[in-house]
Amino acid sequence: MAKFIFVTGGVLSSLGKGITAASLGTLLELRGYKVIIKKFDPYLNVDPGTMSPFQHGEVYVTEDGAETDLDLGHYERFLNSYTNRDCNITTGKIYYHVIEKERKGDYLGATVQVIPHITDEIKNNIRKLSGEYDIVIVEIGGTVGDIESLPFLEAIRQIRFDLDDNDVLYIHVTLVPYIKSAGELKTKPTQHSVKELREIGIQPDILVCRSEYPLSDGIKKKIALFCNISKEGVINAIDASSIYQVPLLLHNEGIDRVVLKKLKLPEKSLDLSKWEDIVFRLNNPEGEVTIGVVGKYVDLKDAYISLNEALVHGGIYNRLKVNIKWIDAEDLEKMPPDKFFEDVDGILVPGGFGDRGVEGKINAVNYARIKNIPFFGICLGMQCAVIEFARNVLKLDGANSVEFLPKTPYPVIDYMNEQKNIKKLGGTMRLGGYKCTIKEDTLAFRSYGKIEVIERHRHRLEFNNRFKDDFLKAGVTISGVNQERELVEIIELKSHRWFLGCQFHPEFKSKPTNPHPLFSSFVNAAYKYKKDKSDEKVVI
Repeated sequence: MAKFIFVTGGVLSSLGKGITAASLGTLLELRGYKVIIKKFDPYLNVDPGTMSPFQHGEVYVTEDGAETDLDLGHYERFLNSYTNRDCNITTGKIYYHVIEKERKGDYLGATVQVIPHITDEIKNNIRKLSGEYDIVIVEIGGTVGDIESLPFLEAIRQIRFDLDDNDVLYIHVTLVPYIKSAGELKTKPTQHSVKELREIGIQPDILVCRSEYPLSDGIKKKIALFCNISKEGVINAIDASSIYQVPLLLHNEGIDRVVLKKLKLPEKSLDLSKWEDIVFRLNNPEGEVTIGVVGKYVDLKDAYISLNEALVHGGIYNRLKVNIKWIDAEDLEKMPPDKFFEDVDGILVPGGFGDRGVEGKINAVNYARIKNIPFFGICLGMQCAVIEFARNVLKLDGANSVEFLPKTPYPVIDYMNEQKNIKKLGGTMRLGGYKCTIKEDTLAFRSYGKIEVIERHRHRLEFNNRFKDDFLKAGVTISGVNQERELVEIIELKSHRWFLGCQFHPEFKSKPTNPHPLFSSFVNAAYKYKKDKSDEKVVI
């Protein structure tokens, strides 16, 4: 049986429980332990797949096709292990399974209650996969004091009594705010948060204290005294310039050593050189590029968090700083594109659903194609590239996706056959990892360096193969296909300096330690384009 680490949060949300869990997992993994991280969310949705990005941010897709919380993206970016559908459990999923069991008579006539039936179901899900790993880290969503989180907190309280004392450890992430008018860091929010947790029956072993400024030795002693923990268990998580610096900062605070000591595990040596190199490259770039990202949630960066990080990873690979210029697709429907793109070195159109802003995205594709600016289209971004090419090169007037115009005369993007009669929306898209065969002597092949890859999908519509010959004759290269179903996965324009659209989401498989090759290639092309522009100005 694995050792279990439970990560809770207090005072307020967005303190970084997910980054804390991922950073700790990284340190333990680097010490030779096999680690998996899970996220337990208190909302009643079965999964976030049907939730608006305004409510939830990005929906992260695992290799086995689960639509999950965005924190699983952090876990995968930091660790070598992949998450799966057993790594994101919601209240909705727990109640759904319990009610299914009750309907089948599995409870033998008992009155079904929160305790023990709901808490037992939570504990069963916590234990899943534990036989395959040395350490299971479980992040509990929300904050202490939330009504909806109580069954999860009760379940993790009980687990300490189900297992040996040194098999369970509690970490509480809290805030030590700086009050500018007083010129002081205040520990009271942390004290009250821990008090609330202890009233539930959980005594934290480690406090990860977020702060703008370093905690003095005196403040650490005060927190330790009032929160009933050892001083070495008070870990200062000071604001970092990059999330990829956090493992180094937490290691310097000794969190991994304290965890191993409390879990009675050997303190194996670790090599942090990879992460030190990542931070060095971020802090010492040899150049910079600006990428224009044309989306519909540009004021909500969590909606594109994996995309943002994948661009950063492409910058790390090329030793470049990547500046992202967020451009609202709806603005491109009203104003000429020159105003938005005159200072960008590459244009990226990400995925999405619904027709809001689509014509603006198509205008962005048109500008990139005509001006020979590096272009990267992902999922809906690829579909917009197909529509733009059909309208403006093939002269198929009114070409569109049936998602936006069901009666379009030229449905160059259409629903896959199995999607046409679907009534339930949740979990019914083409989801997860699928094979893509890469054509040699193409941009995709030069980027990947291999013929077969597995990439993750989240979509219902595809390139309509009825129009394949028309596109090929007009200069489009279909460089990636799923051979099992003859689905177009990647398109390119050979006549363009860098123009690629992919139906899948490469951002879901990018890590700072292993940047995705398409993002690395795109960032490199953007830098070359920037240098070419600069050279042209010098010549003039």
